[in-house]
Amino acid sequence: MKVYGIPNCSTVKKARTWLEGRGLAYEFHDYKKQGVPAAMMHKLLKAHGWEALVNRKGPTWRKLEDEVKASVKDADSALAVMQANSSVIRRPIVERDGRYLFGFDEAAYRDFFALS
Repeated sequence: MKVYGIPNCSTVKKARTWLEGRGLAYEFHDYKKQGVPAAMMHKLLKAHGWEALVNRKGPTWRKLEDEVKASVKDADSALAVMQANSSVIRRPIVERDGRYLFGFDEAAYRDFFALS
Protein backbone atom coordinates (compact mmCIF):
# COMPACT_ATOMS: atom_id res chain seq x y z
CA MET A 1 0.00 0.00 0.00
CA LYS A 2 1.18 3.49 -0.77
CA VAL A 3 0.06 6.83 0.64
CA TYR A 4 0.69 9.97 -1.41
CA GLY A 5 0.70 13.42 0.14
CA ILE A 6 2.55 16.08 2.06
CA PRO A 7 3.73 15.15 5.56
CA ASN A 8 2.73 18.39 7.30
CA CYS A 9 -0.84 18.37 5.92
CA SER A 10 -3.34 17.89 8.77
CA THR A 11 -5.54 15.57 6.69
CA VAL A 12 -2.54 13.42 5.74
CA LYS A 13 -1.53 13.31 9.40
CA LYS A 14 -5.03 12.10 10.38
CA ALA A 15 -4.96 9.39 7.72
CA ARG A 16 -1.47 8.21 8.68
CA THR A 17 -2.39 8.12 12.37
CA TRP A 18 -5.52 6.12 11.53
CA LEU A 19 -3.54 3.61 9.43
CA GLU A 20 -0.77 3.26 12.01
CA GLY A 21 -3.32 2.84 14.81
CA ARG A 22 -4.65 -0.22 13.00
CA GLY A 23 -1.26 -1.69 12.22
CA LEU A 24 -1.61 -1.09 8.47
CA ALA A 25 1.84 -0.75 6.92
CA TYR A 26 2.34 1.65 4.03
CA GLU A 27 4.98 3.40 1.98
CA PHE A 28 4.73 7.20 2.03
CA HIS A 29 5.31 9.22 -1.14
CA ASP A 30 6.09 12.86 -0.32
CA TYR A 31 5.07 15.13 -3.21
CA LYS A 32 7.46 17.85 -2.02
CA LYS A 33 10.51 15.56 -1.98
CA GLN A 34 9.65 12.96 -4.60
CA GLY A 35 7.47 14.95 -6.98
CA VAL A 36 4.08 14.21 -8.44
CA PRO A 37 4.05 10.79 -10.17
CA ALA A 38 2.81 11.70 -13.64
CA ALA A 39 1.90 8.16 -14.74
CA MET A 40 -0.29 7.60 -11.69
CA MET A 41 -1.90 11.01 -12.04
CA HIS A 42 -2.75 10.32 -15.70
CA LYS A 43 -4.35 7.04 -14.66
CA LEU A 44 -6.36 8.72 -11.87
CA LEU A 45 -7.41 11.62 -14.07
CA LYS A 46 -8.70 9.20 -16.69
CA ALA A 47 -10.56 7.05 -14.14
CA HIS A 48 -11.89 9.72 -11.77
CA GLY A 49 -11.72 13.06 -13.60
CA TRP A 50 -9.73 16.12 -12.65
CA GLU A 51 -12.47 17.44 -10.37
CA ALA A 52 -11.86 14.56 -7.92
CA LEU A 53 -8.14 15.31 -7.70
CA VAL A 54 -7.94 19.10 -7.53
CA ASN A 55 -8.61 20.50 -4.07
CA ARG A 56 -10.40 23.74 -4.90
CA LYS A 57 -11.28 24.36 -1.24
CA GLY A 58 -7.73 24.53 0.09
CA PRO A 59 -5.54 27.57 0.73
CA THR A 60 -3.14 26.77 -2.11
CA TRP A 61 -5.95 26.89 -4.68
CA ARG A 62 -7.29 30.13 -3.22
CA LYS A 63 -3.83 31.73 -3.44
CA LEU A 64 -3.38 30.86 -7.12
CA GLU A 65 -3.72 33.67 -9.60
CA ASP A 66 -7.20 33.90 -11.11
CA GLU A 67 -5.75 33.23 -14.57
CA VAL A 68 -4.22 29.95 -13.35
CA LYS A 69 -7.50 28.85 -11.74
CA ALA A 70 -9.43 29.76 -14.89
CA SER A 71 -6.98 27.76 -17.02
CA VAL A 72 -7.96 24.47 -15.32
CA LYS A 73 -10.59 23.15 -17.70
CA ASP A 74 -9.59 19.55 -18.40
CA ALA A 75 -7.28 16.76 -17.29
CA ASP A 76 -4.20 18.14 -19.06
CA SER A 77 -4.52 21.65 -17.65
CA ALA A 78 -5.30 20.24 -14.19
CA LEU A 79 -2.21 18.02 -14.32
CA ALA A 80 0.00 20.97 -15.25
CA VAL A 81 -1.26 22.96 -12.25
CA MET A 82 -0.95 19.94 -9.91
CA GLN A 83 2.64 19.31 -11.02
CA ALA A 84 3.55 22.97 -10.48
CA ASN A 85 1.64 23.21 -7.18
CA SER A 86 1.50 19.79 -5.51
CA SER A 87 -0.41 21.24 -2.55
CA VAL A 88 -3.39 21.62 -4.89
CA ILE A 89 -3.78 17.82 -5.12
CA ARG A 90 -6.49 16.42 -2.90
CA ARG A 91 -4.75 14.39 -0.23
CA PRO A 92 -3.91 11.93 0.85
CA ILE A 93 -4.32 9.49 -2.00
CA VAL A 94 -4.17 5.91 -0.77
CA GLU A 95 -3.33 3.21 -3.33
CA ARG A 96 -4.01 -0.40 -2.37
CA ASP A 97 -4.46 -3.41 -4.62
CA GLY A 98 -5.21 -1.24 -7.65
CA ARG A 99 -7.88 0.76 -5.81
CA TYR A 100 -7.66 4.38 -4.70
CA LEU A 101 -9.06 6.44 -1.87
CA PHE A 102 -8.96 10.25 -1.81
CA GLY A 103 -8.85 12.44 1.29
CA PHE A 104 -9.65 11.20 4.76
CA ASP A 105 -13.02 10.14 6.12
CA GLU A 106 -12.99 7.54 8.87
CA ALA A 107 -16.11 5.73 7.62
CA ALA A 108 -14.72 5.58 4.08
CA TYR A 109 -11.43 4.22 5.41
CA ARG A 110 -13.23 1.51 7.43
CA ASP A 111 -15.12 0.49 4.29
CA PHE A 112 -12.03 0.65 2.06
CA PHE A 113 -10.04 -1.55 4.44
CA ALA A 114 -13.08 -3.71 5.34
CA LEU A 115 -12.75 -2.95 9.04
CA SER A 116 -15.61 -2.69 11.51
